[in-house]
Amino acid sequence: MAGLGAMGAAADDPLSKKAALMRDSLQKCQTITDSMVSTLGSFDHRLSALESAMRPTQIRTNSIRKASQNIDKTLKVAEDIRAQFDVYGQAETIILKGPHEDLQSYLTAIDMLRGNIHFFSRCKNYKGYEGVLNKTNNLLANAISKLEEEFKQLITSYSKPLKPERLFKCLPVSMRPSPEGHHLHNHPSGNSADSAVYTLPTLIPLKVLMLLHNLANQVIQGGHQQEVLRTYKNARFPALDESLQKLGVEKLSKDDIQKMPWEALEAKIGNWIHFMRIAVKLLFSGERKVCDQIFEGFETLGDQCFAEATTSSVSMLLSFGDAVANSKMLPEKLFVILDMYEIMRELHSEIEYLFKGTACTEIRESALGLMKRLARTAQETFGGFEDAVEKDATKPAVSDGTVHPLTSYVMSYAKYLFEYQSTLKQLFPGFATVDESNYQLPDAFRIMQALQTNLEGKSKQYRDPALMHLFLMNNIHYMVRSVRGSEAKDLLGDDWVQRHRRIVQQHANQYRRITWSKVLQCLSVQGLTSSGGSSNLSGADGGNGSGASRAMVKDRWFKTFNMQFEELHQKQSHWTVPDPELRESLRLAVAEVLLPAYRSFVNRFGPLVESGKTPQKYIKYTVEDLEHMLGEFFEGKSRNETKR
Repeated sequence: MAGLGAMGAAADDPLSKKAALMRDSLQKCQTITDSMVSTLGSFDHRLSALESAMRPTQIRTNSIRKASQNIDKTLKVAEDIRAQFDVYGQAETIILKGPHEDLQSYLTAIDMLRGNIHFFSRCKNYKGYEGVLNKTNNLLANAISKLEEEFKQLITSYSKPLKPERLFKCLPVSMRPSPEGHHLHNHPSGNSADSAVYTLPTLIPLKVLMLLHNLANQVIQGGHQQEVLRTYKNARFPALDESLQKLGVEKLSKDDIQKMPWEALEAKIGNWIHFMRIAVKLLFSGERKVCDQIFEGFETLGDQCFAEATTSSVSMLLSFGDAVANSKMLPEKLFVILDMYEIMRELHSEIEYLFKGTACTEIRESALGLMKRLARTAQETFGGFEDAVEKDATKPAVSDGTVHPLTSYVMSYAKYLFEYQSTLKQLFPGFATVDESNYQLPDAFRIMQALQTNLEGKSKQYRDPALMHLFLMNNIHYMVRSVRGSEAKDLLGDDWVQRHRRIVQQHANQYRRITWSKVLQCLSVQGLTSSGGSSNLSGADGGNGSGASRAMVKDRWFKTFNMQFEELHQKQSHWTVPDPELRESLRLAVAEVLLPAYRSFVNRFGPLVESGKTPQKYIKYTVEDLEHMLGEFFEGKSRNETKR
C-alpha cells in the first residue's frame, strides 16, 4: 500500500508541473493580448488624429486639380467658340457674295451656318450665345432666301413650253404626223400600240436638275416647303398648259361641244385621242421624272408639286372628254366613243403610276370617272342603236326588192364593231360567247337579230309575195356575205352562217314557186288535157276535135304563156338582185325548169299552131329568146328600158 502511494505521489508531481506551466503560458498570452489591444487602440487613435490633420491638405489638392481641369475645359470651349466665330466669318463672306458666283461653296457655307447654330444652341453657359444665335439665324434666313430666289429663277428660266415638233420626234415613227402638216397618224392597233417606243422629252437638262435638287434640299431644310411648292407650280403648270395649247388642245365647254357640227366635233375627238397619248406618255411622264429628281428624298412634297403642276392640263383634257361623254350620242357616233374609251383604258395603268400618292387622288379619280362614263355612254348608245334598228320605220321597203340601206348600214356597223373586239369584251361580258343550243348571239351582235326582225316587218309592205321573198333573200344573203368576208365569222361560228344560207335558199325557192308555177302550168300537158277537148292534140288534119284543140293551144296556152312571161319580164327586169353570183344562180334555177319545159311544149304542139294562120302571133319566142330575156331579170332597169 505504501508502495502504491509513493508511486502515486511520484506520478502527480510531473502533471502538476505541466499544469502549472500551462497556466503560466495562458496568463502570458492574455497579458500579451491585452497589451496588443491597448497598443492597437492607441495606434487607431493616432491614425485618426493624423487623418484629421491631413484632411485640409487633401481638400486643397483636389480643388487645385479640379480647377486645373476646369481651366482646361474653359480654354477648350473658348478655342471652340473662337473657331466657330471663324466658321461664321468664313460662311458670312461666302453668303454675302451670293450663290451665283459659286453655288457649291454657297451651299457648303449654309451647312457651316447650320453647324454653327447647332454648336451655340448647346453653349447656353456662354454669356452671349443668344446674340450669336440670332445673328447666325438671320444670316441663314437671308442665305435661304437667296437660294429660294435662285431656285425660282433657275426653274423659271428652264420652264418653257415645248414646240409640237419636239414632241412629235418623241413619238414612235408610225405615229408621227405626215410631212404635209400636223395630221397625226392613227395609233397602231392591238399589241403593237403597247410595244410602241416613246422617247421622253428633256424638259429640264440633267445638270440643271441636279442644281435644282441641291437648292430645293437646302430650302426645304430651311422650313420653306410651301414656298418651294408655290414656286414649282407657278413655273411648271404654265409650261405644260402652253405646250398642250401649241399642240392644239382647246378649252371647250359642254355648250361649245353640243353646238358644234358633227364633222368638226369628230375631227376634234380624233385629235383629242392623240393629245391624251402625247400628254400622258410624254409631257406628264417627263414632268414626273423632273419631280422625282428634284425632290428625291421628299417624295410627299414631290407628289404635291406634280399634282399642282399638272392639274390644269389634266382638267383641260378631261373636261373635253366629259363633255363628249355626257352628250347625247347618235348611233354613228358610237365608234368615236369607243376610240375615246380605248385610249383611256390604254393609258389607265400609266395614269395610276404617274399620279400616285395622296396629292394626286383627285386626278386619278377624275381619269377613272371619265373612262367609266365613256363606257356607260358606249353601252347606252349601242343599246339605243339596237332598239332603233329593230323599230326602224323611217323608210318603206325598197321598190325593187334590193338590199335595204338599213341592212348595208347595220352590217357595215357590225363589221366595224368587230375591230373593237377587245374593247367590246370589256363593255359586254357576253361578247365572246355563242350559245349553240339556242343560237343566242353575242351581246354586241344582237343588232343583226334586230335587223332581221325589222326586215321581216318591212317585207310585209310588199303586195307581191314573190317580191317579198326576193327582198328577204337579198338582204339575208347580204348579211351572210358580210359575215363570211370578215373576222366576225370566227365569233359567230359556221353554224350561224349555214343556218342563214339555208334561209336565203328557202326564200329563193319560195320566189320561184310563187312566180313560175302558173307559167309552168301553161306548158303542162296534164293541164292542157284536163281543160277539156280531145287528148289527141298531135293531129294537124283538122276535124272537130283537132280544131278545138288548136284553138285551145293557141289562145289559152301559147297566148296565156306569152302574156304571163311578158308581164313577168316587164316587172321583174325592174326588180334587183345586186349580188352577181346570187343573181346568176337564181336565173339559172329558173332557166333549168322553164327552158326545157318550153322546148318540149313547142316541139310537141308547135306544128299544130304553125299549120294555122299567123303562127308567129302565138309562137313569139324561141328558146334562145327566152334565155336572153331571162338574162334581163333582176337588173333593176327602169320601166322605159324594159319596154320592147
